[in-house]
Amino acid sequence: MTSTPLRKDAARNWDRIVAIARELVDEGTALQLNDVARRAGLGVGTVYRHFATPEALLETVAAPCLEGLAEHGRRALAESDPLRALEGFLSRVVEAQVTDAALAPVAAATADALPRTAELKRSLATAGTELLDRAHGAGAVSVDLTASDLVPLMCGIAHAVNLHGGDTASRLHTAHRYVTTFFEGARVPPGTTP
Repeated sequence: MTSTPLRKDAARNWDRIVAIARELVDEGTALQLNDVARRAGLGVGTVYRHFATPEALLETVAAPCLEGLAEHGRRALAESDPLRALEGFLSRVVEAQVTDAALAPVAAATADALPRTAELKRSLATAGTELLDRAHGAGAVSVDLTASDLVPLMCGIAHAVNLHGGDTASRLHTAHRYVTTFFEGARVPPGTTP
C-alpha cells in the first residue's frame, strides 16, 4: 500500500482483499490473486492494483503478527532477567507460528515482496541475537546454542506442535511444554561454567 491515503472506496477494497486473504490463509488455501478477487466480489485489476503478487498479499496478512512479535522483542530486551527474556520471546515466536498460518511461509521466504516485511524480520533476528547474547553473558544458557540455531529450532518446535494437532488451546499447551523442555536442555545448571 502506498503512503498516500486511499480514497474511501479504495480503502474498503483493500480491507476486503486482506480479510478474504486472511480467511484463505486460515483455511490452508494457497493465495491466488484471481481467487481472492472472485471471493471478494472485486475485479482482478482491483486486487492487482493493491497487491502486485500473492507474496505481497501474504506478507500484508502476516504483518500484524510480525509487528506484534517485533514489539514483544523490544519489550523483552528491556527485561532484567536475561533467561526469562529469551524464553519469553522465543515462546511468543512459537505461539505465533502455531496460531497464525501466514507467519511460517513469510518467515521462511528467502526474499521479501515488501520492504516493511524485511524490516520486521531483521528486527526479530536482531532481538533474538541480542537476547541470546545477554543470556550467554549471564551464563544462563549453553554457549553451544547460537543465534543461527534459534530460527530452525523454533520452527522445528512449531512444526512438531502442528503435527501433534488438536485445537488451538491444545496446540498452545503443547507449544509451551516443548519450549519448556527445550530450555531445560539449553539452560546451564546453577554453579556450573557454561
